[in-house]
Amino acid sequence: MIVEEGLLALSRVPPGAMLSVGNFDGVHLGHRHILEEANRLRSDAGEIVVVTFEPHPLTVLRPDVAPPLLCSLRLKHELLASLGVDRLIVLKPTADVLNTTAEDFFALLRDGARVRHLVEGADFNFGKARGGNVERLREWCDRDRVDLTIVGEVRVTLTDRSSVPVSSSVIRWLVAHGRAEDAAICLGRPFTIEGIVERGEQRGRTIGFPTANIAVEEPLLLAGGVYAARWTINGATHRVALSVGAKETFHEQHRVVVEAYVLDFTGDLYGREARIEVVGWIRGQSKYPSLESLVEQLHRDVARVREGE
Repeated sequence: MIVEEGLLALSRVPPGAMLSVGNFDGVHLGHRHILEEANRLRSDAGEIVVVTFEPHPLTVLRPDVAPPLLCSLRLKHELLASLGVDRLIVLKPTADVLNTTAEDFFALLRDGARVRHLVEGADFNFGKARGGNVERLREWCDRDRVDLTIVGEVRVTLTDRSSVPVSSSVIRWLVAHGRAEDAAICLGRPFTIEGIVERGEQRGRTIGFPTANIAVEEPLLLAGGVYAARWTINGATHRVALSVGAKETFHEQHRVVVEAYVLDFTGDLYGREARIEVVGWIRGQSKYPSLESLVEQLHRDVARVREGE
């Protein structure tokens, strides 16, 4: 997959492309549905092109409400490539990008990228102050003879049997409430955290549970608690008891940490890049009256993680 940056990159798109514009945060089932439709409609010679915004425009316009990312940018790019995207054009939230009106942005796609076909979701908005929507896009495409396909929403049934439309905001809510299984249903894959293993205080090894401390790359969205997870290390996938949150038993409520106890693994993980898939909820955080009671709970946590094997 070719990755380029800036509005000028649109002029380097080969004529006749299938193109989709959006944040594609998390590359969830709704995004996959858009790209599957693009693959179905593509011509033999045309590229599939995604135009995305990194970081999210709200990081500049409204930093106080900018949403945390559902996956790292690196993982996002990998997922888009795996779904058949030939070219990714990344637009930074610079003044020239943010001040481009919807009609001017459409003109850039029409004349700069010489796009043949646009594929978007039903809730698509674009341009300065989100001035463009599906209705205006349809009007302009009809006028200028650009093909347009609008893909309907994707709905899924969660573990509580409720039916919800798949969206990045719904997934953020699920992740923030510890509902890892439901987030995976919407994503089409487990929610994933990434970071570097750093040296901690090594308290875990003194009680028989050595953990890897993960310095996460993005602001952590995952609710505090203990999760079942998995981590592929040196080609082997290991079950993980993942702890997220303050170390309350040791009176460190102010420190939010991510610790991974990797089952059936021995070795040095310091400095290693970690990509951990969160597959299920075990329990919330608790404060234990003694070290012995904590150790007993950790044994129960590990047993529950093994139940998933």
